[in-house]
Amino acid sequence: MKRKITLKQIAKELDVSISTVSKALSGSKEISEDTTQKIQAFAKLYNYRPNNIALSLKNRKTKTIGIIIPEIVHHFFSTVIRGIELVANKRGYNVIVGLSNESFTKEIINMEMLAGGSIDGFILSISKETLLKQDYHHFNATINQGMPIVLFDRVVNEVDCDKVIVDDFKGASKAVKKLLSTGCKNIGLITTMDYVSVGRLRTQGYLEALQEAEMNADPNLILKIDDSINVEGHLDILENEIERFFKSNKKIDGVFAVNELYAVTAMKVARKLGFKIPDDIQVIGFTDGVLSKHATPSLTTVSQHGQKIGEQSADLLIDRLELDNEENDMYFEENEYEEHFKTIVIETELIERDSTK
Repeated sequence: MKRKITLKQIAKELDVSISTVSKALSGSKEISEDTTQKIQAFAKLYNYRPNNIALSLKNRKTKTIGIIIPEIVHHFFSTVIRGIELVANKRGYNVIVGLSNESFTKEIINMEMLAGGSIDGFILSISKETLLKQDYHHFNATINQGMPIVLFDRVVNEVDCDKVIVDDFKGASKAVKKLLSTGCKNIGLITTMDYVSVGRLRTQGYLEALQEAEMNADPNLILKIDDSINVEGHLDILENEIERFFKSNKKIDGVFAVNELYAVTAMKVARKLGFKIPDDIQVIGFTDGVLSKHATPSLTTVSQHGQKIGEQSADLLIDRLELDNEENDMYFEENEYEEHFKTIVIETELIERDSTK
């Protein structure tokens, strides 16, 4: 099977411009017959296929942005969508929201459906199953076809695009230092498996804070939840795991959880086991959502500023879409402006409530 070739590669091999290749393949009379024949023969030899999405985008704009999120119930994702909508509507764009439900297959189906002409570009957070598989071909194929992507929250280095993230490492470190400052000596960590990038970074922040305090990390105080299944549909499983964790580590006097659900569940289990919060155990969670405000007691959290993430993501994508015509042609055909991709880091904020002293 012949390797798929791009316009850029054809141009390089034949020592002509990308624009010349594009015009020759479309049969433009601006290019000499000899050059056209040479380019078309070379393209046929290497099984070149035109990027229909890119062609449609250059000729027609939908003024619509596709958003794909892993879960709809998380307050964080709803605030990101709100931020995207605020900026998109202000700049004359509409949004369509798709749900991957943490599924690799559903993520691909959503992208294929929306990329068929419904939208101009994507803003998305990668599903857990995709991160587990480490298969990002659908993102790269979409970008190569001329449709820009902005990744937020869960991002990977293997996809070259604009990205908006929070400082997960520093946010986690800040939370653990807060627990240490209030006298906690044995801080438990409730986190995800390492394939989820944000969980991995927050775990590293936890370890760094302990190291700075010259405290050794106890592996027994780290609980990694395997949520390849949807724990929100199986909360009893999550509660049972955390209960076993507490029972086997009775010295725990502080808990840092990498998301709001884990933190609120930890408080529920702690109260069930007779612990008083924050007198016996203090708890901090990542993500400042509705659950945090209305938990009993209210939960101290690390705020990710979801709306700001959404606003920055929308601005990045729309700026990319509204490059001037010459840059647009280059971008859509071959992503020539790869080196200009940005990664914006949003600082976190510790919101103190009643679950800490």
